[in-house]
Amino acid sequence: MLIRFGYEISVNCAVETPMISLLEIRDERRSDLRAPEVITTTPQVPMVLYHDMFGNTCRRFVAPAGDLTISGDGIIADSGLPDPEDWDAQETPIAQLPDDALVYLLGSRYCETDRISQIAWDMFGGLAPGWGRVQAISDFVHGHIRFDYQNARSTRTAYEAWEEGTGVCRDFTHLGIAFCRALNIPARYVNGYLGDIGVPIGGPMDFSAWMEAFVGGRWHAFDPRNNQRRIGRIVVARGRDAADVPLLHSFGPHVLTGFTVRCDEVEEITA
Repeated sequence: MLIRFGYEISVNCAVETPMISLLEIRDERRSDLRAPEVITTTPQVPMVLYHDMFGNTCRRFVAPAGDLTISGDGIIADSGLPDPEDWDAQETPIAQLPDDALVYLLGSRYCETDRISQIAWDMFGGLAPGWGRVQAISDFVHGHIRFDYQNARSTRTAYEAWEEGTGVCRDFTHLGIAFCRALNIPARYVNGYLGDIGVPIGGPMDFSAWMEAFVGGRWHAFDPRNNQRRIGRIVVARGRDAADVPLLHSFGPHVLTGFTVRCDEVEEITA
């Protein structure tokens, strides 16, 4: 299967404004590209690439005063299979976890495990450890939070999502992550593309957020927002929570004037 993915984001700045974007696919998927991921800006501005502490590809640039549009476009090969699942996957004792998984047990900006811990243990502590317990968390969060773009709030934390019962995909993800970490299951935040392949069209395309939990000795995708195994996830960035993976980080005020995302199956490589 071939998937064409990309975006066009436009902003307006009153003055020159330094920015960092996290909008490119992770390095581990670059070998799957069938048409290069091309990034352009209008007007053209110099850009510098670097990798952050989580291995995400970042771009530094200075947006000029006035309008700026940054666009991306690429085609990637995908297996066409749903997210793998492994109901026999077991949790790994903390003492045996890989060193780089330990950070995903700790509280973070949007996943305040100290406030959610007792709730997590009361609700899920009696369940058998392993895949089934993570899925039970995903099931609960999916049913507890009502998806509503009108109730989106960039400052909402996992505990607040628990209290308010409303939000968008990042809120589903933060609450699922916080529950997992409180139960000593490493969980991390993922931002990326998720098209409507294999499911009914769900409205305007946007970047999506889901979580990965470390069970069975590896990371697996779980999606409290959609709560089903999906086809064609394309990871852009991973981190502790949304604070680590902003699509566009601006060191100064800007106004978002345009935002479109695409992620569609294509039959062949097209120009």
